[in-house]
Amino acid sequence: QVQLVESGGGLVQPGGSLRLSCAASGFTLDYYNIGWFRQAPGKEREGVSCISGINGRTYYADSAKGRFTISKGDAKNTVYLQMNNLKPEDTAVYYCAASQNGCLRYDRMDYWGKGTLVTVST
Repeated sequence: QVQLVESGGGLVQPGGSLRLSCAASGFTLDYYNIGWFRQAPGKEREGVSCISGINGRTYYADSAKGRFTISKGDAKNTVYLQMNNLKPEDTAVYYCAASQNGCLRYDRMDYWGKGTLVTVST
């Protein structure tokens, strides 16, 4: 009964901000890495950010550094992705995923949510 459910996507203007949420159930997040991935039409899925379950270390794609922040909520079943200074090229379906092996590499993730759409446009 492992589930990951994303929320928080929507339409935002360039330079704006959004906070995505990933609610997990059916497993203990402390022992899993939780990553955020995105996929734009016609492009491959790419890792955006990840947080380690064991030590809480965070990792970011170059495109996200300085703009995005991944964190765990006070309720330990929730992971957030704060996205600031959004750009049109950030437009994509954003997914959260869990794994004990991978972090930013999509092919190493085991459990996936269904995604939430982020559109950055005027």
